[in-house]
Amino acid sequence: MKKVLAVGIFDGVHAGHQQIIDVAKHQGEVTIVTFDPHPTSVFAPERTPTQLVTLKDRVNLLKQAGASFVEVINFNKEFSLLSPDEFIEDILVGRFVAEHVVIGENFNFGYKAEGTPKYLSEVGPKYGFGVSIVKLQENRGSTISSSRIRNLVIDGEIERANELLTRNFYLKGLVVHGEKRGREIGYPTANLGNIDGQTIPADGIYAGWLTVGINYWPAAISIGTNPTFEGVRGRQVEAYALDQEGLELYDKNASIEFGWFLRPTLKFDGLEPLLVQMKIDCDQARKLTEA
Repeated sequence: MKKVLAVGIFDGVHAGHQQIIDVAKHQGEVTIVTFDPHPTSVFAPERTPTQLVTLKDRVNLLKQAGASFVEVINFNKEFSLLSPDEFIEDILVGRFVAEHVVIGENFNFGYKAEGTPKYLSEVGPKYGFGVSIVKLQENRGSTISSSRIRNLVIDGEIERANELLTRNFYLKGLVVHGEKRGREIGYPTANLGNIDGQTIPADGIYAGWLTVGINYWPAAISIGTNPTFEGVRGRQVEAYALDQEGLELYDKNASIEFGWFLRPTLKFDGLEPLLVQMKIDCDQARKLTEA
């Protein structure tokens, strides 16, 4: 079977990435070559984008999409200095013995991204491999890209982001101790920590799901600073597992999955109107997640 490489960053493994993998699968056994950290962290660290998924989940999603193998290349300063020809000779041919290479039409490679898809397709036969260049997929008139999805998530347009991802966006972390205010008012929440580097949705209330271990509960999710209460606090991502009582989740790994944006964060005139709205939010989340 022909050894096929699909090369790219593949953050999020969205619909466009899945199309590249589908093209590769028609050529033979697929090895995905991806990079970590993001190349921008070397060229312009201050502009390094947040991740749509962790590296571990990226690898798992790539395999679910059809890759037989996933190889992660450490994108460091030394690697960034490889010329386009060195990248082809040392990586594609020398390391992976490529017989066919599949890339998106926006994939550039080598020092200062001087290697273009056109150049790769021209020199590929000289090195003994064919090249497939996949046209970028569009949705609603715009190209599907990780940056587009990232912006949708940051803007709270979670349903649009999920459409492009072909799955629900989620965050993964550790349940940490918060102010325990939710427990005091009858809505105990799992406060998600250890999420640095992940893409955090806009402040607001969402409907989705909370996963801890083998447990998967419908949830109402809050992101923000709890402005109804006095004091200055950082942004929190917390999920209330609907209709669950007595859960002890601290220090456990958890995933919060986002299905729908319900409303922006509001400052209420006291606890009573907040509780009225929280019941409305939970009823709406229950209805959506049970549908």
